This record gives sequence, structure tokens and C-alpha cells, in this order.
Amino acid sequence: MSHRTAHRSAILHSIGDPREVGIEASYEYFDDGLLVVENGKILAIGHAETLLGQFQDADLVEYTDTLITSGFIDTHIHYPQVDIIGAYGEQLLEWLETYTFPAERKFESPQHASELAGVFLKELLRNGTTTALVFGSVHKESIDAFFTEAEKLDLRMIAGKVMMDRNAPEYLCDTPESAYSDSKELIERWHGKGRLHYAVTPRFAPTSTPEQLTLAGKLFHEYPGLYMHTHISENKQEIEWVKSLFPERKGYLDVYDHHGLIGERSVFAHGVHLCDEECQRLGETGSAVAFCPTSNLFLGSGLLNLDLLEERGVRVGLGTDVGAGTSFSQLQSLNEAYKVMQLQGKKLDPFKALYLATLGGARSLYLDDRIGNLDPGKDADFVVLDYQATPLISRRMAQASNLTEKLFALMILGDDRAVKATYAAGVCRHRK
Repeated sequence: MSHRTAHRSAILHSIGDPREVGIEASYEYFDDGLLVVENGKILAIGHAETLLGQFQDADLVEYTDTLITSGFIDTHIHYPQVDIIGAYGEQLLEWLETYTFPAERKFESPQHASELAGVFLKELLRNGTTTALVFGSVHKESIDAFFTEAEKLDLRMIAGKVMMDRNAPEYLCDTPESAYSDSKELIERWHGKGRLHYAVTPRFAPTSTPEQLTLAGKLFHEYPGLYMHTHISENKQEIEWVKSLFPERKGYLDVYDHHGLIGERSVFAHGVHLCDEECQRLGETGSAVAFCPTSNLFLGSGLLNLDLLEERGVRVGLGTDVGAGTSFSQLQSLNEAYKVMQLQGKKLDPFKALYLATLGGARSLYLDDRIGNLDPGKDADFVVLDYQATPLISRRMAQASNLTEKLFALMILGDDRAVKATYAAGVCRHRK
């Protein structure tokens, strides 16, 4: 039996990339809006005055001093690193040795993996994130645990077991053959089940032999709709290391290209130091880059050239990169993204920021037919943001003269406290 709910609030969602359509045509806004949900899907969106009479049978949920928008989309995050967020900073390679690898060792325990998966998903929902592209650990148990918890909540999630057969502690290394067979087993168990998707996940080129990368590329093309998720060009020292390990290849991206790991649904985290030619190739192949500003600043990696990526047609989403990233909040990611742009003498308009955190992320993941905004027919994944979340936000909102100022204030001052409620497939999964 169908069940309808109608959510009344100010409503804002992204309907296009401001770079392509201009700011004014990039969003739809209803000062007094109604979002109608039926059986986990969006049935209608519009002015409350117009729609209330049409949906008198719906259960009405009314919010005051709030803004409803699409659920946030995180295009790069590590769930095994929850317990090391906020650990004292290092450069990338030192960070892996000092914090990451010891933390990931614990995921050989299914009990630990299950506990952390629950904590991780709760944190995402508390911060308004309804979809994420997620790194597990090298242990297949980590992905079984993650998908088990995500399925219980009916979340649209993408994840994969890390593939890593060299330049890592022995206790975290698999082999080309075991990585392939374990990943294949997980794909057949989870990919396409409910709202779950699998990502082939070589950690990054230095921790995989050519043999493993070859099998990862083979696997990527064996099943329809798979993702490929890895890192690229985050740190200059890392780039030099890749050159020494793969002297026959002309660059970092060429390593992945040679092994069949670029294309639609390939997502490369960071990309801070990509050259023009690499950006061109990513754009040509429909690949995406995850912009991870809190992590890039925390580890001192550098400033992403967003304009160059977009000029070359690269799809760009927003990633928190927890635990090197410093917050689960995409509002805080946008706060840092604004500063990254300012340091390059550029601007990040609030409506462009909204696009990156929602529809842009969905396009990066080739899921914009299902999520990313509040168009009728899409999954009812949305977040209710609180204009009175803190005394400071409340006071700033009282001074804001238009929607642009309100949106900008939320992205600069907001965090998990600004999230009043998070809905996934029409069901409230977090309420403050």
C-alpha cells in the first residue's frame, strides 16, 4: 500500500552546473515549498500553496526556519580511518605509515568492522550525507560489514575492498590473485543489491604491482555498472615515487590508463597535481576527480585547480577523505573549498558549492538519474538544514538579505549541528 508524506519548508535544489547554465538557471527555490514523497521516491516538488490541495491525503511534516535540499554526496572517504581522524598531521606517505596502516589492520576482525561501519554510517547521516564512495580495508570482511549495515538503512552506497600487494606492511598485503577472487566474490554478493554498488579499489599505483593493476582492470570491465576508485597525484613526493616504480609509463595517469582503469565510473581522489594533458584524458574518458579540500590542506598536499579540470570536461565531485580529511560535514568541506579557491585568486559561488555537494557528485558517479536533486522520480534522499542551528548561525541569518547570503553562511558556519534531519529513500534516518 502506498504511503505519502509531504514536507513543508523552504526548498532549494541544484538543477544544473552553474558553469554551463549560469547561476540563476542552476537552481530551483521555493520560499514556502512542499516536497511530496511516496514509496521512497519524490512524487512532486513545488510551492506549498499550489500542492497542498492536490495531496490532502499525505501526512504533512512542517518545518520552520529550515531549508530542505538534496542529500549530500561524498565522492571519496575511508571508513576504516574513522578512529584516526584528527591525528597529528604528517605528509601523505608518513600519514599512511604512522596512522592508516595500523588502523586498517584491525579490520581483519569482523566484529570491529561491523562496529566501525555502524559508527561511520551514523556520522554520515548526522552530517546530511546520503551517498558515499567508500574505501574499505584490504580485508573482504570490511566490505561485508559495511554493506550489511548500509543495506539495513536502505542507503545508496558504493564501496570496495582495497587491493594492495606491495609497499605496505605484510599484514595488509594481498596478492593479485586473491585480490581478484575476493573482489569478485564481493561483487557477486553485493553489487546491485538494493541500492548498493561495488567499486574496484586499488589503493594507489605504488601499492599495486603491474600484475595486480592488470587484474583490477580486467575485473572493472567484467561486470556492468562497476566503479573504479583510487588515488592520484595527491602529493609531489608520491608522484616522484610513481615515476620510479613505473619508469616505462609517461605519467601517473598513464599507469592507470595502461591497465584499463580509466573511463566512466572511474573516480580518482585528489588530483591536486594533474597536468593539462592528464586532465584532457580524464575528460575524454568520462572519468571523475574527487575534490578533497580539508584533506589536501591538512596534509599540505596543495590546491586543486578546479577551473582546469572543468575546462577539460572532467566531472568533479566533493570528498571529505576522512580520516586525513578533518570533518564528515560537506558544509565544512565547502568552507575549505572556498578558501582553496581564494588562495588561487578565484571564487566559489554558493550555488556552485551546492552543485558540487549534490548534483555534481551524482554526475561524477553516473547516478544523476537517481539522486543529486529533488526532481520527481528520483530517490527521496534529502536533508533538512536548520537556520537556527547555533546562536551565531541564527544571528547571521537574521542579517542575511537574500538566499545567496543564507546559503553562503550555512557553508561557512555550518557543520553537523546544522543538520536537523536526514532522509534516505523517504525514511528519516537521523533527527537532531
